[in-house]
Amino acid sequence: MGGIEFKKPLLSKAACHERCPGCNVDRYKELQTGLPIKDVFCIWMVVLCIRDFNIAEKEEDVSYYAGFVGSAYMIGRALTSGFWGVVADRYGRKPVILLGTSTVVIFNTLFGFSVNYWMAIITRFLLGFLNGLLGPIMAYACEIFREEHQALGLSSISTAWGIGLIVGPSLGGFLAQPADKFPSLVSSDSLLGRFPYALPCLCISIFALFVTISAIWLPETLHFHKQNELGSASYVSDAEDQTNQKKDAAFIILLKNWPLMSSIIVYCVFSLHDMAYAEILSLWAVSPKSLGGLGYSTNDVGIILSITGLGLLLFQTAFYPIAERTFGPIMIARISGVLSIPLLASYPYIAMLSGFMLSFTLNCASILKNVLSVSIITGTFMLQNKAVDQHQRGAANGIAMTMQSTFKAIGPAFGGALLSWSQKRLDATFLPDGLQQVPMLQVT
Repeated sequence: MGGIEFKKPLLSKAACHERCPGCNVDRYKELQTGLPIKDVFCIWMVVLCIRDFNIAEKEEDVSYYAGFVGSAYMIGRALTSGFWGVVADRYGRKPVILLGTSTVVIFNTLFGFSVNYWMAIITRFLLGFLNGLLGPIMAYACEIFREEHQALGLSSISTAWGIGLIVGPSLGGFLAQPADKFPSLVSSDSLLGRFPYALPCLCISIFALFVTISAIWLPETLHFHKQNELGSASYVSDAEDQTNQKKDAAFIILLKNWPLMSSIIVYCVFSLHDMAYAEILSLWAVSPKSLGGLGYSTNDVGIILSITGLGLLLFQTAFYPIAERTFGPIMIARISGVLSIPLLASYPYIAMLSGFMLSFTLNCASILKNVLSVSIITGTFMLQNKAVDQHQRGAANGIAMTMQSTFKAIGPAFGGALLSWSQKRLDATFLPDGLQQVPMLQVT
């Protein structure tokens, strides 16, 4: 498995059940040492394929409408994440993962061929409503890796989500409106010409189809034991009886788990923050300078976001696991939260630059911002999954996804509306955009 070395298993045969997929995964983990590169790559690809993207234009009010399209996805996900978490605890992580990636193939394609605004809203809502794999994939990442590699596994989830946050708008910037950008290749009367945002959606759907087919071979990590198999070891029988009793406990017990709920609260707050930031950044960058934006083209935004994604990928795969072992997830989250405040406050001053210095500084700030955000999210992932047992992880992550999706549903609408409102108040006496009145620094 991608450079993994094997050693003598620590589990006895009596402690495992041959037909149980969870026991097979436990044996697999005991046999391996080194970095589980293949498992990290599989999780990374699954999460990447479900990350949605935003496409920005230069009209003044587009941020207002685009925000509601982004919120529709999160509202749909908020309504069903708890349900999909319970399903993953009962029937396994793999069925929910396959259903989620298949949903992306269907509804993301329909979104690209939307004929009106309401069709776009409905397809995005259904995409979130039927896609509940993010919670189960977090549980899966904790269960497929040995304890010393769980930071890397959970980091791969937040990294893939962060990369999708960046690559999505980048892909949209490069491939949206192909008839205008590539008139020699795409006619305005063709299918892609009549549906200007279908091409990036089709690319995402094709990728999701590939991931769906590949996910068929993912191992299941949930334990399924028959009653007649439990007599092989008395301590296994006791453990299974305790597990069955816990499964019968009320769902409300998870809500009383303060270590779980406190990490979910932090997760939700920073998710709202990240969603609003992602919505505003691309729209602000392509807004004309007369409205306080940078006047970038979608291609310029795509280049900046691609560079940012590469920096994020390098940090999360190479440095975050080391930092987590050194400082712990809580300390990393605290430091990242504190550093985010002055960083975000510097963005209006970055807009005062021009030329090379503007692009360079914006790239550096975007990389640092996403590194800090993903570090916080990864830390909360670890705290959530360590706060519960395996048979509760799907439901616990489902609760986290429900609350997080509710907050994220507010993020795009709030961020887009706030940007649109601010662009109409450049000369207002209360909270004006005064920095735009300062002459631009001509640095090349």
